[in-house]
Parts: sequence; structure tokens; C-alpha cells
Amino acid sequence: MTVVSAKKRDARERILSLAEQSVLEKGFAATSIEELIAGAGITKSGFFYHFRDKTVLARVLLERYIEREGALFDDLFRRADELNEDPLHGFLVGLRMLAEMLSDLPTGHPGCLIASYCYQERLFDQQVRDLNRDAVLAWRARFRERLEQISMRYAPHPGVDLDDLADMLSAVVDGGIIQAKVLKEPKLLSRQVLLYREVVRMTFQPR
Repeated sequence: MTVVSAKKRDARERILSLAEQSVLEKGFAATSIEELIAGAGITKSGFFYHFRDKTVLARVLLERYIEREGALFDDLFRRADELNEDPLHGFLVGLRMLAEMLSDLPTGHPGCLIASYCYQERLFDQQVRDLNRDAVLAWRARFRERLEQISMRYAPHPGVDLDDLADMLSAVVDGGIIQAKVLKEPKLLSRQVLLYREVVRMTFQPR
């Protein structure tokens, strides 16, 4: 990779990092191209070299977030699986590792870009809205698959819907982020994840 292309890549990453921070702090509508240009130390033409307009920025920003978060969860639960052959115990260990990771954030979780986009979905085109919906469904599928593996060995309580139980983790995390911010309790999110862990543990009984 040439020095010029490396600088362009670094500039693009700076723009995306600044944009994500700004969107999580004050929303997409209040995030201006001008502030991103100033923060990244580039020219206006430099910005438009990477992103044709703010709509493209919104899509790329969301794609980047989804890819990064997916890789994080996959790696975390892969490491948990390596420690356990039992699918239930593996999932419980992964949830504890997730709670510990969240607890290590000194000022709390910065926020969820998917939730932020949902709150302001009228600002985005159909492609971005569809991308956001697909991301939520992907989280459901990711955890539903694990719960199905558990249910093959342990019977869930009657009436428990595995899709709902899978969705609950996303709901717990997003809700926990909001509560932690409002109440100024950074550790609250970690406690909520541990509570979800107990719900999962109690949901499944040996056959």
C-alpha cells in the first residue's frame, strides 16, 4: 500500500470514528459535515472523495458498526465455546465474559448506533432502514441458533419462545445502555446482562 493510499484510508477512518462518536452523543441530524471535516483535519473535497453525501456516510457508518459488533460477539462466544463442550454452559460463560467486558468500560457503553438510527429513521433512505432492520434480525438469528443448540440437550420451560429469548439480549443491552446513561451508573449494564444470564440458566432444565 502506498503512502498516499494509506493516508486516504486513515482519513476515511478518522471521519467514520468522529461521525460515530458525534451520532452517539447528539444524533445524526445534529452531526454536520463541517465538524467532521474540521475534526479529521481534511478539506471539504477530501470528505466528498470518501463519501458522496451524508446519506452515503450514514450507510457506511452503519455497515462498519454492524461488522465490528458482529466480529466482537463472534469472537467472544467462540472463546467461550472453546472452554466448554456443553452448549448451555458455553453460552452462560460467554454472557459472563460479555458482562465483564462491559463492566470494564470506565464511563459506560458509548451507545448503540442501531438504536440511534431507529430513533431517527425518518432521516434515512430505505436502504439504510433496511440495513438497520437486517442487523436486528441478524442479532436474533445469531442468538436463536445458540438457544436451539441448547434446547436439543435441555428442555426450555413451556411457553418460552426462543425468538423472544434471543431478542431479549438485544433489548437488555440497549435498555441497559439507556438506563446506565440516565442514572449515571456505568456498571448497571453489566448487571443487567448477568441477570439475563440467570434467566437463560433458569429457562432450561435437564431432560
